[in-house]
Amino acid sequence: MEKPALRADARRNRARVLAAAEAAFAVDGLSVPLDDIARLAGVGAGTVYRHFPSKEALFQAVVVERLEQYGVEAQELIDSDAPGEAFYDYFTRVIEQASRNRAICEALGETSGSAYKAEAAERFRVNLTALLERAQAAGAVRADIDGEDLRALIVGALAVERFTPDSRHLVRVLLDGLRKV
Repeated sequence: MEKPALRADARRNRARVLAAAEAAFAVDGLSVPLDDIARLAGVGAGTVYRHFPSKEALFQAVVVERLEQYGVEAQELIDSDAPGEAFYDYFTRVIEQASRNRAICEALGETSGSAYKAEAAERFRVNLTALLERAQAAGAVRADIDGEDLRALIVGALAVERFTPDSRHLVRVLLDGLRKV
């Protein structure tokens, strides 16, 4: 049975809770209390529990929402008139955004794929691979890289960003390595 659609105010509250949770999880990980997330969102704890029965459910929703957003952004860029530029800009943006959030770093790095995020992760992978292939067809990215290689490079770039945050030049070195020579 399908859940009834949320009222507009309930949708806004859910979005506020997700945004607050993403910010809180990025800084404190799963140790952040749900009451703190409610306070950050400007809602009561009951509102949080109404939408998310547990902290784990809220955490999973944050990860899925971010992966879905990455997948949608990649899909929107697939038909770009400048596929190479779109690919490199997107790759850089994903690294910059994800490096600020440990949960997202871990989600992108998982190889087994958790059931709760499998669909969103697959959509992201498919669209990222299509974006890569368009950039390769345009001659902007070397041809010996595939979608799985790219995922591994993203995980590596995220590690560089997380552990040496002032090392933007290392990500540029990685991007230069992807360019077709």
